[in-house]
Amino acid sequence: MRGFFGIGVEGISKEQNVGTIVRTAHAFGASFFLTINPEVNIKDIRKTDTSGAFEHLPYYQYDNIKEMKLPKSCRIVGVELTDNAIELPSFRHPSQALYMLGPEMGSLSKEMQEKCSFIVKIPMKFCVNVGIASSIIMYDRSLQFGTYAPRPVRSGGPTEPKPTPIKSYRRKSRTTK
Repeated sequence: MRGFFGIGVEGISKEQNVGTIVRTAHAFGASFFLTINPEVNIKDIRKTDTSGAFEHLPYYQYDNIKEMKLPKSCRIVGVELTDNAIELPSFRHPSQALYMLGPEMGSLSKEMQEKCSFIVKIPMKFCVNVGIASSIIMYDRSLQFGTYAPRPVRSGGPTEPKPTPIKSYRRKSRTTK
């Protein structure tokens, strides 16, 4: 997979949802996980983390949005059901992204939405659980950046082989003696 991504949640209040999000982020190869003003005890979640995600995925916790620090060139993609949001199937993911989700019984704050480069929505009749929404976002990203055989025209599995991943090589500098 090319680029990097992180997953963040603002004001999350249920341990089970944090556990689902961080385990799924670990499974999809996220580079980091962050929370802003969580209403849960992250240490309690670490005790029940069956995948060991917190041992393999950097975790950052911030009290507010102003404290949040991101890697250079990382673009924030808000996930929110708004009228002006881009529908996920029509969205081109940035190669360097943080996907921000809101709390279980609310929305991303106005302040967070203003920091977003993009706001996307999962096209459905109503909002789903934040853990499910994060999984859908990461799966969609993996479809765009992963190396998979093309889908066939008819039902069933691929009829073509997986493409060879593109690798970039840096030329090694040579020194003369």
